[in-house]
Amino acid sequence: MNKIGIIVAMDEEMEAIKGKMTNIQNKKIFNLIFNEGNINSKEYVVVKCGIGKVNAARTTQIMIDNYEVECIINIGSAGALNDKLNIGDIVIGDNLVQHDFDISAFGHEKGYITDTGKMFSSDKKLVDKIKELVDDLLKGKKENKFNYIIGTIASGDVFCTQIKMKEDIRNEFNAECVEMEGAAIAQVCYLNKIPFLILRSISDSPNGNNQIDFNKYLSIAAERCASIIQKM
Repeated sequence: MNKIGIIVAMDEEMEAIKGKMTNIQNKKIFNLIFNEGNINSKEYVVVKCGIGKVNAARTTQIMIDNYEVECIINIGSAGALNDKLNIGDIVIGDNLVQHDFDISAFGHEKGYITDTGKMFSSDKKLVDKIKELVDDLLKGKKENKFNYIIGTIASGDVFCTQIKMKEDIRNEFNAECVEMEGAAIAQVCYLNKIPFLILRSISDSPNGNNQIDFNKYLSIAAERCASIIQKM
């Protein structure tokens, strides 16, 4: 049976997902620990890639090479670019872009990558499914309510803290949030023809001092994403 692949960047996100799993078995491949198990009746394989696009891309390819995955989902935290997003809100990424990829010197738009283009699109069926699950999760919910947006997620090898950078990324790509792995995972999945989805929960908003918010709210963001995966 094909598995659903889950990739996270940090320990908190890994522990949130493992808390929903049963029958966990570990397998070490190239110093990465792959956790195989069940969430409800479905088989999953979950791995922590580490922070940044290179780590994310490397881990994605290793997962694809070693497991028959029907799709790959990347979950984690993100910084809000849209001022309407609050801590704990969800962004379902229908498009992914690498905001720090820049060959505009050759006449291309920022984010454009030769032979692949500017945006990587998540699998529409997965986007629709996650939207349905989030709607169901929110139905009748009176406490710990949150909002969600379907939109563009921007990735880059920098933890965004400056307001100007936040505004530049928002204006250039019309992105809802910013993080450090999703678009790299999307690119590898695109090249391997593997359906993918990037799901983010807001842990902070770039304000010059948002690393404090990130550390404080990371576990909330991780648990929110894990709860959505559990409903799959």
